[in-house]
Amino acid sequence: MTKHIFVTGGVASSLGKGLTAASLGRLLKQRGLRVVIQKLDPYINVDPGTMNPFEHGEVFVTDDGGETDLDLGHYERFIDENLTTESNATTGSIYSAVIAAERHGEYLGKTVQVIPHITDEIKRRIRVLATEDTDVLITEVGGTVGDIEILPFLEAIRQFRLDVGERNICYVHVTLVPFIGPSGEHKTKPTQHSVTELRSAGIQPHAIVCRSNEPISDDLERKISRLSNVPFEGVVNAPDASSLYEIPLLLNEEGLDSYICDSLGIDNPEPDLEDWRALVSRVVSATATVRIGLIGKYVSLVDAYLSVVEALNHAGAHHGVQIEIDWIQAEEVEGMLSEGRLKDLDGIVIPGGFGERGIEGKIAAAGFTRENEIPCLGLCLGLQCMTIDFARNVLGLERAHSSEFDPSSPHPVIDLMESQRDVSDMGGTMRLGTYVAQLKPDSQVSAIYGEEVVSERHRHRYEFNSRYRAKFEDTNFVCSGESPDGRLVEFIELKDHPFWVATQAHPEFKSRPDRPAPLFRAFVEAALHRAEGRNPQLVQMEEEFSN
Repeated sequence: MTKHIFVTGGVASSLGKGLTAASLGRLLKQRGLRVVIQKLDPYINVDPGTMNPFEHGEVFVTDDGGETDLDLGHYERFIDENLTTESNATTGSIYSAVIAAERHGEYLGKTVQVIPHITDEIKRRIRVLATEDTDVLITEVGGTVGDIEILPFLEAIRQFRLDVGERNICYVHVTLVPFIGPSGEHKTKPTQHSVTELRSAGIQPHAIVCRSNEPISDDLERKISRLSNVPFEGVVNAPDASSLYEIPLLLNEEGLDSYICDSLGIDNPEPDLEDWRALVSRVVSATATVRIGLIGKYVSLVDAYLSVVEALNHAGAHHGVQIEIDWIQAEEVEGMLSEGRLKDLDGIVIPGGFGERGIEGKIAAAGFTRENEIPCLGLCLGLQCMTIDFARNVLGLERAHSSEFDPSSPHPVIDLMESQRDVSDMGGTMRLGTYVAQLKPDSQVSAIYGEEVVSERHRHRYEFNSRYRAKFEDTNFVCSGESPDGRLVEFIELKDHPFWVATQAHPEFKSRPDRPAPLFRAFVEAALHRAEGRNPQLVQMEEEFSN
């Protein structure tokens, strides 16, 4: 039978429940267990696909086209497994399913209530992933204990203990132990209140993960143990780490995975963390820096580009360098260019996004990198902006644009996909999920991937307008990857440029800390070569990491 671990949080949001779940997943996988992770979100939106990035952060896309919470990105990167749409459930999706069932007469005229119908649907979402191929299912419950919207989820996971048995379930509670400066000490009272709130919902935690800015004392852990009715071994400290990839090692040192395995009756060997320690060592030991400009629309909330940042960090670790990101608001690019403020960057990333705001800045950045031989990586909207720049400034197509932003453009070099023309609903209707691309032999992209057929995840409605393809390909502009039927351009590049490459896809979603996305790895390598002229020490460093 599948073992279940439920991760809840208290005191404050953004404590790191997702990273705790992901780290625990990694530790259990390193013990030889088959691990799946799931996120239950209490918001009423059906999925994050239509939510404002400033409020929610990035929308993470799964292979099967699910628009999911960004925590699924953490899960995939840590456990190195491709998750599915079923790994994310929201209050909105759960109520939608229950209401649809009621409309279809499936409840035979009964009064539909939160208990049992909503809680039963929540439990069904959990059971779907508890297959015979899953040894451990980790379920993170979003929100904070005490929030009114979280109550049905707490009730569902409380009932789950009765459904699967005490020996098959473990509740892990993540809480805050703040340091109060004037008193010079950490305070346990918030944790006490949080645990009391959880117990009032009928859930006694098996383990408590104490988040803090600095390590807390054993005496404090004993105090929390006594007041929370949790064994001392089950109270672990997770202080702030210099890298998020250190967290599994910190939790392992605290004995959390061993304690949980004992609680669940799992008798697998200790985790083999040698490769993970080597990864962390590469991350924290890098001293040389590569400066990357990220031209974004949502740079005031870095979580809006979480997977892009992590993919850059993965590539940086691979090459033994730290990535220093210059967060550049797209609307400010043109002014910065006139002041010469982008010339010292080693590379520029133009990521995805939606809406007209900042588009001209992204286009200007694409032109700047093209003209000055600065490595540039375009992602989704980034490809579209690079295409528009080339159309206007090389092909001479006046007012070339995307029909998304200028429906009256005489040259819509980016246009709405045919499959999207009759779509009216906004949520879950884009070209979503994994699609295969055929790469052009002898292209830069083909060399980067080391193969001519690749698959990446997508999230878009607009595409390169193939009616203009011949005009572009009469120049040094290369459509280096296309859909198998040849209708869609998936990759572009420039000949005789150090790195001017873009994809309609989102390769950042498939990047792993020990296996960087190929385009990001190659981009950082190109940026490193550019940086060498300003810092000759980088040459020696690169040689050391290549040996």
